[in-house]
Amino acid sequence: MPAPLSAVVDALETAYPPRLAESWDAVGLVCGDRTEPVDRVLFCVDPVEETITEAIEGGAGLIVAHHPLLLRGVHGVPADTAKGALVHRLIRAGVALYCAHTNADSADPGVSDALAGAIGLRVLRPLAPHAGDTGSAATGLGRIGELPSAEPLRDFVRRVAEALPRTEPGVLGAGDPDRPIRTVAVSGGAGDSLLDTATAAGVDAYVTADLRHHPAGEHLESPGTVPALVGLTHWASEWPWCAQAADVVRSAFPGTVDVLVSTRCTDPWNIRAQKESAQ
Repeated sequence: MPAPLSAVVDALETAYPPRLAESWDAVGLVCGDRTEPVDRVLFCVDPVEETITEAIEGGAGLIVAHHPLLLRGVHGVPADTAKGALVHRLIRAGVALYCAHTNADSADPGVSDALAGAIGLRVLRPLAPHAGDTGSAATGLGRIGELPSAEPLRDFVRRVAEALPRTEPGVLGAGDPDRPIRTVAVSGGAGDSLLDTATAAGVDAYVTADLRHHPAGEHLESPGTVPALVGLTHWASEWPWCAQAADVVRSAFPGTVDVLVSTRCTDPWNIRAQKESAQ
């Protein structure tokens, strides 16, 4: 039998407790009737037109997304606005939407555990422990892990690229290509706010997304030894979490709720051009 939406939400909130969300965040059920049955769930990073179409065409009654659809306060969702149109489409199709954002970032395991696992790290501890959580010593933003053995930065950047889905911007590295990399900090999503934290942790490299020019440049010019940088696109850094979250629902409702993981790249960047030769 299908599970009621309320039961699926309960399973998700056990894995990704809302109390772990940042104060500015918007997590939880966006639309949907908690009493309605759910027999198929689509997991994705972004609740956008493309993934909503995928859910409807795939017969999913629930979308579980990492990014919130309505992060900032709104006073209405008219159908002639971009986000309002998505809300209306979801409701008309009978598809619920649930978002697990910074609560999934800080959960144990969470978004950064999935990223660390994808690139072959053994997780040691959080990068920035969650100060307010007494339920687990392993909650918090980012993770620190280690490789089975050290490898040159150039090889480590290739490892990351091979482990994650392809994107047009690809994976970038910054640092001495021959530098041995063994201990690594990772943070799914935009993580340049944790550059100083990664440096204080004494890791060899820091893997994250949306690294901005000035924070990255200032980091690399800092005195002393600082972590090499590996830059990803936002979507690629968080996509491994989708399979982790799908396992939560699969394990809670074996044989009764199907799970689908979207492989559609929702990075905004879809064209890459580069000069063929330097001048």
